[in-house]
Amino acid sequence: MATFIRRIAISYILVTLFFSSDIGFFGRVASFGINYGQVANNLPPPDKVLELFSNLKVTKTRIYDTNPQILTAFAKSNVEVIVTVENNMLSQLNDPQQALQWVSGHIKPYLPDTKITGIQVGNELYTNGDKTLIQYLVPAVVNIHNALVQLGLDSNIHVSTPSSLEVLQESYPPSAGSFKSEISGIMSQFLNFLATTKAPFWINAYPYFAYKDDPNRIPLDYVLFNPNEGMVDPYTNLHYDNMLYAQVDAVSFAIAKLGFSGIEVRVSETGWPSQGDPNEIGASVQNAQTYNRNLLRRQMANEGTPFSPRMRLEAYIFALFNEDMKSGATSERNYGLFQPDETMAYNVGLAAFADSSTSSTSISLTSSATKIKKSGPTHTF
Repeated sequence: MATFIRRIAISYILVTLFFSSDIGFFGRVASFGINYGQVANNLPPPDKVLELFSNLKVTKTRIYDTNPQILTAFAKSNVEVIVTVENNMLSQLNDPQQALQWVSGHIKPYLPDTKITGIQVGNELYTNGDKTLIQYLVPAVVNIHNALVQLGLDSNIHVSTPSSLEVLQESYPPSAGSFKSEISGIMSQFLNFLATTKAPFWINAYPYFAYKDDPNRIPLDYVLFNPNEGMVDPYTNLHYDNMLYAQVDAVSFAIAKLGFSGIEVRVSETGWPSQGDPNEIGASVQNAQTYNRNLLRRQMANEGTPFSPRMRLEAYIFALFNEDMKSGATSERNYGLFQPDETMAYNVGLAAFADSSTSSTSISLTSSATKIKKSGPTHTF
């Protein structure tokens, strides 16, 4: 088994090095995301958020619906928008005609004034709480894509979905990454769709959860991007100095084991809470500031992961605002970089980034979903 994993690892690294030009090098527009959440009753209206985007030189955003106010407010701006089909719509999209109607009503009216560049079909369709939604994934993405083609809108809009790490059976070491057997068939079909349409695989990855669940075994510096010894994957000899990159590469290896290469893995959500319940170990202003500041620095440096060092990792930070109407643990309401009145919850250096940015560098923001975040497989040493 070890020899098999090593053979896959080496061959896939070679494939990545030779063919990564198909999915982007450092020369592409650098960007990273910040979730722009709407699950609150005290947030500024979309036009004010657009002003904040402008001040921070934000040029990309992702929302978890097709909010007409946001799509209208962002018209004629330079902000690119990725929208989302809500989970409760997926079963209807098994019907190609319903998918065509959805695209005709929710996408076409805003083009070309609003720069819609992607459609996320659902969000975290496979979790421990609900394992039924994922059955609708492949028909839905195929029908949405075909609707875009039929309307002549497919050239600049990719179709995908964000997954939680719960889709993985194993994630440590990264080269052992594999999808759960019960969804491997669906994942193979989905990956074939992504490879055919050249769309990315999105993953929600939170090292915070792994640390919270096992703080005695997982070094805090490793999850916060601070200097540390890190770990070496025994099958690839790749060195990891942070958990996020290890989690991303575990997904890449899982994809390779299903026979696919050249599919870019992007981080649709990652972040750290500034406050939590007594049992939420590690949730603090200091740790949140450190995690996001260090991630921001690495994004500015256009870093790739050890597995794909030549391809910049695109990541979206969760979240822009603290959101007072989110349910669940205290941490759920305290992921924001900003308070609802637009004052900073803590300083991660966004102003300095905006001041130093150029035409080839931008910040992205992502609108948060109403879900509770999931931790996924435990990642330990």
